[in-house]
Amino acid sequence: MTNSERNAEAVDRLYEIANSIYDQISSGKIPKMVIPLRTKGNIRFDPKLAVWKYGKAMGARTAKKTKGAQMLLRTMFILEFIEDMIARSKSSTLREMYYISEGWGKGKFSSQDESNMLAEDLEIVARCMREDFKLRPEENGASIIGDLTITEVDRKGRKKRINCRDDVGDSGYGIPYNVEREKLEILETGAKFIIAIETGGMFDRLMENGFDEEFGALLVHLKGQPARSTRRFVKRLNEEMKLPVVVFTDGDPWSFRIFASVAYGAIKTAHISEYLATPTAEFIGITASDIVNYELPTDKLTDMDVRALNAELRDPRFNDDFWRGEIETMLQLGKKAEQQALAKYGLDYVTDTYLPEKLGEIGMG
Repeated sequence: MTNSERNAEAVDRLYEIANSIYDQISSGKIPKMVIPLRTKGNIRFDPKLAVWKYGKAMGARTAKKTKGAQMLLRTMFILEFIEDMIARSKSSTLREMYYISEGWGKGKFSSQDESNMLAEDLEIVARCMREDFKLRPEENGASIIGDLTITEVDRKGRKKRINCRDDVGDSGYGIPYNVEREKLEILETGAKFIIAIETGGMFDRLMENGFDEEFGALLVHLKGQPARSTRRFVKRLNEEMKLPVVVFTDGDPWSFRIFASVAYGAIKTAHISEYLATPTAEFIGITASDIVNYELPTDKLTDMDVRALNAELRDPRFNDDFWRGEIETMLQLGKKAEQQALAKYGLDYVTDTYLPEKLGEIGMG
């Protein structure tokens, strides 16, 4: 399906939402918009897709109370705003949409969190991705370096051929927010696998040490919690080029969640996990066992870290022996460690020793 076809389908589905609310009002009912509950307790593993999706528990945006009525009013404004953007071939960031609401009278948002949440609600109800609504994120996608050749359509509609190692600078190829086939075509690669890296410092270390060339890797800088376009592009590379994915992060609860968002899907985007998650991705980041086995420098777990780790023990995405063991060990140690802690043994240790050992453990050495 082309971009224009997806945009047209998005408009049709938005009309369905508007008509449903209009019909409820016309028939004398208090209007509501029903959506799945977006909570940790309402995600279920989908064996067919091998990702975590929302379950059957539902909630509603209803006009019974003033706050709910305001959200439905804002919904109508957003529907009209999206339709107008698509008709004019324009796009908007979520931040711009928040400020545009200043002109919506009582439909004005009181915070950007509200506008972001409503955009996500519309994705769920309309069964479309935010990009189909011409809404783009404020943040950029990640950077990638390695032997990968693509064609990207530039702003003037011309296809530009790019090799992500030979035709880019030290910062690598910047992944655009739209990574669908009409914008970005994957041509060929000499890489054997993808290593998705949490921090910029470690991305630069692997690049400087020539890890991509020596080990046949595509290096992807996740920039912390990865953008949707990053996860989507990694998934495309995994499926279309048959490249295994490994994720290399710090050793703390927040970094574990970064891996979970790549492999299993994030809770807030569980409705589109099949487009973003790479279920076969494997974790080779810093673990509690690594802290002990490699005698790494550490920091003390904060109270917030401890709460996050305990929450992960109840998170279905971490419900296996490996994760339970590592999380419980980290709680017992009371310690966490960064990727850069490996520099204790020298600047080359991570590429000469740690990563080869980790890759060997999962049969990729």
